[in-house]
Amino acid sequence: MPTYAEVAGLIDHTLLKPEATRADVDLLIAEAIDLGVLAICVSPSMLPVTAEGVVVATVVGFPSGKHHSAIKAAEAALAIEQGADEIDMVIDIGSALAGDISGVEADIAAVRAATPAPALLKVIIESAALDDDTIVAVCQAAMSAGADFVKTSTGFHPAGGASEHAVALMAKTVGSRLGVKASGGIRTTEAAEAMLRAGATRLGLSGSRAVLDGLGR
Repeated sequence: MPTYAEVAGLIDHTLLKPEATRADVDLLIAEAIDLGVLAICVSPSMLPVTAEGVVVATVVGFPSGKHHSAIKAAEAALAIEQGADEIDMVIDIGSALAGDISGVEADIAAVRAATPAPALLKVIIESAALDDDTIVAVCQAAMSAGADFVKTSTGFHPAGGASEHAVALMAKTVGSRLGVKASGGIRTTEAAEAMLRAGATRLGLSGSRAVLDGLGR
């Protein structure tokens, strides 16, 4: 069983609700510092933020992924300019479902070019909407395009969020070359532990306190 500190060190404490206000983001940051989590993840319009000692992540092409690659790249570049350390981009799910994996790779590569190291790029594949073969193909495209992580879900798709099966398949596909972020619907300590056992190396949580409370401090 992982410790509180081990799990906290893998959490992106997340607030992406459309109705979120600046005050809500301030509360998120304060809670992130109190909990000792690794990062916060907020909408790009909330940048810049002051979050001492906390990694700042934001989203690009969110939540549909149906944005032109040039727009995603510009959004990523602006976010980096405004202090983001990490970018979580959404692929074009329709392109993946249509078998246009080269198009998916080009989309990721465009954002990667706008997100130079040391910034990290996480690629949201919306795994619940894809079959296993497409999950594998998209993860391979993310590797080829130079991403740092693959991520299960936006948390907004009606198909659902993270699953142990998808996380395990993604982890098997990318091996040690990329991280795997499980996100979407992880609300309990048990669910978080299951994702870590499946191979997740990062957790996207909106209810981080509830998850961490189950581990003791």
